[in-house]
Amino acid sequence: MRRTFEQYYAMIVNYVEYRETNAYAESFNSMIKNFRGNFRGVRDIRFFLFRLNNIFG
Repeated sequence: MRRTFEQYYAMIVNYVEYRETNAYAESFNSMIKNFRGNFRGVRDIRFFLFRLNNIFG
C-alpha cells in the first residue's frame, strides 16, 4: 500500500489542492478505443481519421 501511495502521491496532492482529475482524458481515451474497435479492419487511414474527426472533432 505504501508503494501505491508513493506512486500516486503527486496525483493525490493535485486533486486535494485543485480538485482536478484526469477523468476527461481517460473518458476520451476510452471513447477512442471503442471507436477503433468498431472500425477494426478499415485499411484506409485517411477515412479512419476523417471519421474520427467528424465524431470527436
